[in-house]
Formats: sequence, C-alpha cells, structure tokens
Amino acid sequence: MTDIIPLEALGDPTRRKLFERLRDGPCSVNQLVQSVSVSQPAVSQHLRILRQARLVQVEKCGQRRVYRVDPQGLAELRAYIDSFWDQVLGAFQRAANQSAREETQHEE
Repeated sequence: MTDIIPLEALGDPTRRKLFERLRDGPCSVNQLVQSVSVSQPAVSQHLRILRQARLVQVEKCGQRRVYRVDPQGLAELRAYIDSFWDQVLGAFQRAANQSAREETQHEE
C-alpha cells in the first residue's frame, strides 16, 4: 500500500465530505454512501485512498466495515499545517523586530 499525502487526499470534494462525515463518529460504508451522491464502489475507492493517506481506519464488524478518523494520521496532518503557522509567526516576529529597530534608529 503506497502512502498518499493527506492534503492530496482531502483535495477531492467527495473524500473531504466523507472525512467530514466521519468526524461525527464511526460509520459503515452504507451509512457513508447515504451522505454523498456517488455509488458504493466509488465510496469504497475514496475510503481506500483516505486509508492510504492515514486519515481513516477501518474495522471489520461481521460483514460490515466500519470507518473512523485515524487520530494519529490527523495529528500528523495537524503538525504539518501547524509548521506553516509557526513559520508565519516567526516571519511576522522578525518583521516586527526589524520595524521596531528601524523606528528606534530614526528617533535617534
């Protein structure tokens, strides 16, 4: 099973809708089919991609497969996104410090 980048997996509107539905709690494939306007085989294909991106987990319960958000994969996605925020805050702090230094130099 090849890894798929989580942001790429969520780039598809149907996968994003399925993932958002799973935020509310675990669902069977049949429950997920009812929340989107695609066929059961298409939903299964989308879920496979979300699994490869480590955004969802599957558990077999008898004949049913129940999907849920994968907390570890979601934490990794959040850490990745937070790293951008850290860079933005760092750049903002550097710009603010530079501006303060320039202001101090003009006052002298």
